[in-house]
Amino acid sequence: MTKTILTIVITWVLVLSSTLSKGQQVQSKKIDLSGSWAFAIDSLDQGVKEKWFNKKFGDKVRLPGSMTTNGKGDEITLKIHWTGDTRPDGAYWKDSSYAKYRQPENIKVPFWLQPNKVYVGPAWYQKEVTIPKSWSGQHIALFLERCHWETMLWIDGKQAGMQNALGAPHRYTLDQLLTPGKHTLVLRIDNRIKDIDPGRDAHSISDHTQTNWNGIIGKLELIARPTAYLSSIQLYPDIDKKVVLVKVTINNIAANSDPFEVNMAVQSKSAKKKSLPILTKMVRLGKDTTQLTFTYNMGPDPALWDEFTPNLYTMKISLKGKKTLDTKDVTFGMRQFVTKGQQFLVNKRPTFLRGTLECAIFPKTGFPPTDKTAWARIYKICQSYGLNHVRFHSWCPPEAAFAAADEAGIYLSVECSAWAAIGDGKPIDKFIYEESKRIVNAFGNHPSFCMLAYGNEPAGTHSKEFLTSFIKYWKEKDARRLYTSGSGWPIIPESDYNSTGDPRIGFWGTGFNSVLNNGTPRTDYDWSSIVNKWPQPTVSHEIGQWCVYPDFKEIKKYDGVLKPKNFDIFYDRLKENHLETLADSFFYASGKLQVLCYKNEIEAALRTPNFGGFQLLDLHDFPGQGTALVGVLDPFWNSKGYVSAAAYSSFCNAVVPLFRTKKLIYKNDEFLDGIIEIANFGRSPLKQVTPKWQLKNQAGKILFQGHLKTTDIAIGNNLVLGHLKHPLSTFSRPEKLSLQINVGDYQNSWDIFVYPSQHQNIGNDILVTQTLDEKALHTLDAGGKVLLTTKKGIIKENDGGNVMVGFSPIFWNLYWSNNQPPHTLGILCDPKHPAFSEFPTDYYSNWQWQDGLLHCNAIRLDHLSKDLKPIVRIIDDWYTARPLGLIVECSVGKGSLLISGIDLLTDNENRLEAKQLLYSLKAYMSGPQFNPSVSLSPQSIRNIFK
Repeated sequence: MTKTILTIVITWVLVLSSTLSKGQQVQSKKIDLSGSWAFAIDSLDQGVKEKWFNKKFGDKVRLPGSMTTNGKGDEITLKIHWTGDTRPDGAYWKDSSYAKYRQPENIKVPFWLQPNKVYVGPAWYQKEVTIPKSWSGQHIALFLERCHWETMLWIDGKQAGMQNALGAPHRYTLDQLLTPGKHTLVLRIDNRIKDIDPGRDAHSISDHTQTNWNGIIGKLELIARPTAYLSSIQLYPDIDKKVVLVKVTINNIAANSDPFEVNMAVQSKSAKKKSLPILTKMVRLGKDTTQLTFTYNMGPDPALWDEFTPNLYTMKISLKGKKTLDTKDVTFGMRQFVTKGQQFLVNKRPTFLRGTLECAIFPKTGFPPTDKTAWARIYKICQSYGLNHVRFHSWCPPEAAFAAADEAGIYLSVECSAWAAIGDGKPIDKFIYEESKRIVNAFGNHPSFCMLAYGNEPAGTHSKEFLTSFIKYWKEKDARRLYTSGSGWPIIPESDYNSTGDPRIGFWGTGFNSVLNNGTPRTDYDWSSIVNKWPQPTVSHEIGQWCVYPDFKEIKKYDGVLKPKNFDIFYDRLKENHLETLADSFFYASGKLQVLCYKNEIEAALRTPNFGGFQLLDLHDFPGQGTALVGVLDPFWNSKGYVSAAAYSSFCNAVVPLFRTKKLIYKNDEFLDGIIEIANFGRSPLKQVTPKWQLKNQAGKILFQGHLKTTDIAIGNNLVLGHLKHPLSTFSRPEKLSLQINVGDYQNSWDIFVYPSQHQNIGNDILVTQTLDEKALHTLDAGGKVLLTTKKGIIKENDGGNVMVGFSPIFWNLYWSNNQPPHTLGILCDPKHPAFSEFPTDYYSNWQWQDGLLHCNAIRLDHLSKDLKPIVRIIDDWYTARPLGLIVECSVGKGSLLISGIDLLTDNENRLEAKQLLYSLKAYMSGPQFNPSVSLSPQSIRNIFK
């Protein structure tokens, strides 16, 4: 191959016209190959050996599409070859409770959405095409936008090559194989993991999310172009010099030695449509490939691209010969995405990444959309929830995702289709380099393409050395974006930024060892001690993962190829325990707790100085890996209804008021005490702003308010606005308050609980005990009242003692996390119940329940009585859906008993919430409304205790 490289800093000449003269050929011609294709399944992998490329296929499918969308493949059985970890030692495969879901006529799996059919192996696709005479002597290419996975191509029985890109188009050059007339195209598509192993759980191929589909989506077309054509254009904006470095690769398959004219014109894509001059340069091409480098001046004041002003330009480049013309339009933005110390700078302004993952979750089709409208909708939703960043976990999206992000102003992090063991010399190592080159070549001009990693959480003995070389390679080759090793780990000096799960609340193995399950509710912590260990920016990896109960109303939305048969299993569990009427209540109550935890985690990130940002797992649900219901949106990016975008963006946004306080539960002889600060990563500093605060009651009435000093607010975070210290002595009764802070147009709020420091002496006729001893039984026999407040750990395993209760909800899901605690999703109660007259509560968990849930036992209600209706329920894991109580009441003999699963006595002088709840329960028991209707025997109660 002959390659000529020309570097040209052009002395530009204005071109008045670039119209074609008579006889010049059309820029490009296309034949759309979408529609009906002949089809055959090659389950025994005999097609190549038996020369199926010379056969006619009898079946039909429609492309773009997959075998699944065409109803092709194998029926689901227990022996199906899934692509993804199914936890073969898990309960599904062994436990008798899943036996009915393992029957041939009723196969249902709990660990992901389920297609009606699955196929892993080679399949053959065939189509006849007619090449027009006008294409004679042209460069002809086959363009397949997104294939899954490996393609082999034959033209009229002659092999034309093999492609194996997962994250970029498959392109075949067919200059010598397609002449005018009829031809037969045969594609063999193989979706097996063979020598190249990107990891069976990688979202580029896994059944966990998009499915391991077989087929082609997006554009399928033959393209004819002149014999001298623009093969590649890569644009490198420089906002400092106000120029664009243009690297052009030209192929000259006819070895035309005539001079060619290269023209360039740039036009703004904004409403004003500002155009820059059309400029030209004469060049001579080499015999095969010529690389040209130009410098294009963008004028004195180019419009920059970022999340606030996503200004775009189109560069039109033409290659004009005596009788040929080839043109390409390239969209780009004048954008600089770099680091300075521990911060990201976008066009020299500090930014904070507020991101979510996108894990190829598309239940209707089982593959990603290739239209810009679908992606624009996703990004618009992300922005409405305050996000500016999306990470594509172990996959790369199609062109439309980049184009929509360009227009929306979303910063994208892309990965090279892998979640793998790397660095040990296996074929995956070479594949990652090749895949990264394909991705950058296809999508590198998009200003939204800001970050690149090999993939997710690498394994491999020599992975660190491999990734060090990988980062060095790309940093030297292309400075348009930032590079890191892998999402999650390892941290290496060569990375432009770190991706690590260290600065977050919960992670695998945390259990109860998190700030949400230790100490008292507070907002005074951040991750400074973690991120300050490294000189480069740190992005927190996959934060959150807080679960919510399934929304069974969601089932009807699944009208595509994937069905929520996992939800069928979970709903059956509810019905088996006679809890189906509580499904919605469990969903909404757990959703409120989920939002509280996300708020707490996101604010901790925003409070942290010198922090790069976070990536949520996830803004919407992750339906795989055991069913991880971690989103406030469903898998279709629709709201679940328990938090609005406006409410969520009050604590997750470019500008967020913050409140640092050591506690959120106060006595009324104390002061509400904390620091008001702000994170401002908005478009510009805030000028002459007067921060204001209000303290409201549950009805929304403003009880107290004030303001801080008028000030200018710079870009950044950890910016202190003032100290709030307000006496709480006016609150003689227990109160749930809301502290609201307004800074300009931005508002945030926190729930504050205030309890009296002194109580009246009530309930002298109530026996408060921690054991159902003879004294308690005697009191009940005499018609008295007993409050049994159990010590933690006193309940037998099968009666609730094996339920590990915490304040935070389930992390990821219990099936996949090996039963990592907590096992529950908060509480459900009636806030109007008289038991809470002195303990204000909503129907869901809030901070005043943290102490109680960390000092409690769950009680199996069905082991006491199927008729027992608790005052407070604990919401169990959806895999088991056990009826669990926290506070219950019953009659025993002539007396009345209230059982508290919370230990309300131990150290209660230092447990303000426990002391107040005990007082409220005693106040309830002292009144006439305490009249339990369900009767239990003493022995049935004693049976649940160790």
